[in-house]
Amino acid sequence: MNAVKYLSRIALGAATAFAMTATAVTSDVAAQEPGEGKSIEMARATWDTGWFQAEIYKQLFEELGYEVGQVRTLDNPPFYQAVGQGDIDLWVNGWFPLHDTYRDAFEEGASIVGFVAEGGALQGYLVDKKSAEEYGITSIEDFKKPEIKEAFDANGDGKADLVACPPGWGCEEKISKDLDELELRDHINPIKAGYSASMADALGRYRQGDPILFYTWTPNWTVGILQPGEDVVWIEMPNATEDTTVAGVEGCVNDPCALGWQANDIRPVANNDFLNENPAIRAVLEEARIPLDDIFAQNAKMNEGEDSPEDIQRHASEWIANNQDLVDGWLEAGRQAAM
Repeated sequence: MNAVKYLSRIALGAATAFAMTATAVTSDVAAQEPGEGKSIEMARATWDTGWFQAEIYKQLFEELGYEVGQVRTLDNPPFYQAVGQGDIDLWVNGWFPLHDTYRDAFEEGASIVGFVAEGGALQGYLVDKKSAEEYGITSIEDFKKPEIKEAFDANGDGKADLVACPPGWGCEEKISKDLDELELRDHINPIKAGYSASMADALGRYRQGDPILFYTWTPNWTVGILQPGEDVVWIEMPNATEDTTVAGVEGCVNDPCALGWQANDIRPVANNDFLNENPAIRAVLEEARIPLDDIFAQNAKMNEGEDSPEDIQRHASEWIANNQDLVDGWLEAGRQAAM
């Protein structure tokens, strides 16, 4: 073999080896998930009806290779401050426009991205149907009447008891505003203890035949157990506007129903720097949706006793498996965005 042919074969072999190595490296990179080697600091809300959604997204992020540690349970004010500052990366429990009051805390450093559930998240005040019919209750202002106030006074302080919201929740501020605007402070006592415990107490009184007045939102187990139109009715607010009046609300005293609360979207909120560094996460947040009926169904399971962390993890895993084709599309969108 002459020297020229020998050197040519060496060059060809080197080129082939280089190409094989490059192909192997490319394959390894392609096989790597966009979250490999990255972690997410994730939060969830203090209301347990939002934990199912948070767990679904957590598992989606893990499918993309991200490490998601212990999800932190936070009240609204500390979360929105932390996500704006970059101390927390995201949560999927934003309620808008209810949480608009926190925009000043987060908008410079974080953004609302996508929808967990778009529209249909209702809020308002309800009373048991029996009392509504007996006393002719159609409005929150009816609680200024002495006989109604006395009937709903469970602790003997001379005021009707209202299951309200704990301090730090967006609804707490709205309820306080309603009581002040409508001059109801002398007539209604807002119970601000833990919501689940307060509602469990109200449910116990209802089952004993006593009147109950409570605030709630949907999706929530409360309107799964106490069916609007059958067990309870939505009552109206005299200060309702066009934006807070909703048509077709099942179990309302009127249609359209002057709830006095806007229908909300449930939306993720994430830190801007985190989103810029993780386009896969942004894509998933923009694509994913969870039907309200599925959230209702899971919340009912929790109320029936399936409320341990392991139960919620299983509920989320089962939901993902039952919607695998849809979920695979979201994950593929995330992978494509990271390329």
